[in-house]
Order: sequence, then C-alpha cells, then structure tokens
Amino acid sequence: MMTDEKIKNSTMTANPILLQKKYARVIECFAKQQGLSLDAALDFFYHSQVYQLIRDGVSDMHCMSDAYLAEELKQEYEEKVSEKAVVKEKIK
Repeated sequence: MMTDEKIKNSTMTANPILLQKKYARVIECFAKQQGLSLDAALDFFYHSQVYQLIRDGVSDMHCMSDAYLAEELKQEYEEKVSEKAVVKEKIK
C-alpha cells in the first residue's frame, strides 16, 4: 500500500530506451505527414511543447499512440508556421 508521501513524491519513470524509440516513431510519422525531412522533423520535435510534455511525464503523454502524438505535433507546427507568416507579413 502506498502512503500519501509516496504518492506525492512519485513521478513518471518511463523506460528511457522505450521513450527514445517512441520519439523516433513519432518523428518519422510527423515527417511523413508534413513532407519534412527527418532532420527538420527531429529539430522541430525536440523544440516542441509536445516533447516537453512527454519528457516531463505530463498527463501520461508517453502512453498516447504515435499517431495521436504526431497529430499533436502537426497542430503545433501549423500554429508556429502561421505565426511566422504573420510576423513576416507585418515586417513587409
């Protein structure tokens, strides 16, 4: 039985090797969806909010399907691309 203190101090401890494999699958799926190179998809992923949530164990994001996480990345990517377009338009 877990004590209240153990519950408060427990953190997500997903196996790091399994997480790395999950990251690779999600990045590959995202790259195919968006027509990006693996390098570009990798760079975007490691600078994304989705990656931070998975890494930090928020809402068990690491338990979500690869397709779901790739879709979340797609939404974040589209938001950032549209923000950059707005900034470029304001500069002109």
